[in-house]
Amino acid sequence: MRNHKGNFLVVLATFAMGALLTCWAPSTQAQKSRAVPGKALTAPQQPLFAEYKGVRLGMTAQEVRTKLGEPTMKDSRVDYFVFSDTEAAQVAYDAESKVRMISADYQNGTGAPEPAVVVGGQLETKDNGTLYKVVYYDTLSFWVSYSRTTGAVFLVTITIQKI
Repeated sequence: MRNHKGNFLVVLATFAMGALLTCWAPSTQAQKSRAVPGKALTAPQQPLFAEYKGVRLGMTAQEVRTKLGEPTMKDSRVDYFVFSDTEAAQVAYDAESKVRMISADYQNGTGAPEPAVVVGGQLETKDNGTLYKVVYYDTLSFWVSYSRTTGAVFLVTITIQKI
């Protein structure tokens, strides 16, 4: 069995960067998209991507841990999972310990689903070179985003979050 302890810090640092991008990018995109008069937000009637490894919004922390196993790190509001050197996830809970956000990070995109499967269509390019797209499902009260950072070692982050 390989020792993932040395890589854990690298994955955790990458994970933290993904979480930061996840928190920053959707709110920025939401402001831009919703601030343009006459621009309609369109989303498929049925979400293309609404769960991660069987975990969905609204599940309890116990249900999540049954699906994903014991978290690598946890506190009262967030579980952190490291599955390999290239894949990690975090699951955030609301005050009732129900899932309100799921975010998965894939180092160099290894194991990440294709953007078309998650958000449909082409990704947008931001000024800093990051590729990104968010799809809002207003009637279902959540959004899904796909983000790919730039650089020699890049990170793909897929997030599902309640509105």
